[in-house]
Amino acid sequence: MKKFMRAGLLSFAIAFGPAMAQQDETRLSIGTGGTGGVWYPLGGAMANILTKTVPNLAVTAEVTGGSVDNIRLIATGQSKLGFSMTDAAWDAHQGQGKFKEKITLRTLAVFYPQKNHVVTLEGTGIEKMADLKGKRVSVGSPGSGSEIIALRVLEAYGINADKDIIKQRLGVAEAVNALKDRKIDAFIHNAAIPIPAVVDLGATPNVRIKFIDHSDAVTAMNKKYGPLYSKGSLPQKTYPGQTRDASTVDVWAVLLTDDKMSDQSAYTIVKTLFDKKSDLMMVARDTSHMTFENQFAGASPIPFHPGALKFFAEKGFKPQP
Repeated sequence: MKKFMRAGLLSFAIAFGPAMAQQDETRLSIGTGGTGGVWYPLGGAMANILTKTVPNLAVTAEVTGGSVDNIRLIATGQSKLGFSMTDAAWDAHQGQGKFKEKITLRTLAVFYPQKNHVVTLEGTGIEKMADLKGKRVSVGSPGSGSEIIALRVLEAYGINADKDIIKQRLGVAEAVNALKDRKIDAFIHNAAIPIPAVVDLGATPNVRIKFIDHSDAVTAMNKKYGPLYSKGSLPQKTYPGQTRDASTVDVWAVLLTDDKMSDQSAYTIVKTLFDKKSDLMMVARDTSHMTFENQFAGASPIPFHPGALKFFAEKGFKPQP
């Protein structure tokens, strides 16, 4: 892991062939997430793979707040690539929610369904979602997609995050530490499993981790925000000390770029990531869901980049008419 991240955070001022040079795409930045989540190490692995595999390409992985920040970085040209949950991407595409204007985005690849975690500890008195009322709850860091989905899940249960809970806005690593120190009672975070910081929480001596079921929120969420969410499950033993399955709200994670990336660049990036999928799975096992079939199964509401479509077509996969 450390090898991936060290290599992924290096950049080299070298050319990437005529197509990329004309587009000034010699140095690419990937917007990821916080250090306690999955996107940061996965982005570091991707940066490492692309830098080592594609001749004359330099890629870095950047720590960010998550989906919203990544989209804004793409919009301003500060990053060329970024992870996002599809609900945040759709808001940006529509110019709604946290986005005051429409942002033109393109999907490079659909990665995996992310699972929303509602995490607490034994002894807090929290057994179900309604018990969060009056509690100190972190809903995710500002600029994260986790915050978007957390607020929507709470809303589906009739919980006003500004009135009914003592709202905190912490990244997952900070939230875990705050929960350990009993400075908060619960936190909500959305990511692929297992989340490194939550693994650490479950392995902490004298801590009994608890996950709160919340898949019943899906119907109300999809009715209001569109068919972006699905019911999922967090299997028992995903984390140390987890003794039972927990129901979740799932939303897909995608890799985005803008509409200005050259077709050749997009093609090369997507081809390389699929060719090296086994390496990505060593860092994030849920990358196993990054299949050709899942690209066009309706997971991403954002149009695909033509360069990505070219690669998928060569593999025999095209969008359904």
